[in-house]
Amino acid sequence: MPVTIYDNSSTKEIKKLDMNADYSPEPLLDKNGEIIKSKTQLKQEAEDIKQLGVALVEFSNAQLDEIPMKDELREAIQLANRINKKKDGFRRQLQLIGKILRQCELEPIEDGINKLRAHHRRTNNHFHQLEQLRDDIVNKGDSAIQSVLDEYPELDRQKLRQLQRQAVKQKEAEKPPKAAREIFQYLQQHIKE
Repeated sequence: MPVTIYDNSSTKEIKKLDMNADYSPEPLLDKNGEIIKSKTQLKQEAEDIKQLGVALVEFSNAQLDEIPMKDELREAIQLANRINKKKDGFRRQLQLIGKILRQCELEPIEDGINKLRAHHRRTNNHFHQLEQLRDDIVNKGDSAIQSVLDEYPELDRQKLRQLQRQAVKQKEAEKPPKAAREIFQYLQQHIKE
């Protein structure tokens, strides 16, 4: 791979020739027939494992119980949760977690994390849907109540209308939105995910 350097008074211009002359699309193999990974690939895999360890540390003990992992890894994560995150010991504990993760099979752990995150997203979406229904009921009145009842016929029209009128009065009087909270709680009790 010849490289020619030209010196143009104040700047140096580098011209690379024949960069791809020896390029082969087939991966390089070692003596055992396994693919040789580049340094960049190895660094990226190490960073991915580190991020997996950071994600595990963010979960509570109850959530960690739902993820299949070795006891050694679980203990390392619990210890990391007890260490102050601004101290150097936390960084070293994350390195230990990464080391343990490199010895584990990652697929079941990643699946467990994805299931927990999916459940969290569903719960959040349901919560936001209930908030939106509550806001519609308070702001739009009977038309919003009718559309909610069309979708959820088990709800009580009279109770919703009564709470909606109270919420409007409280809003006009600039009082705390107690009735709006009651609407939300009522919806939350009767509309499940």
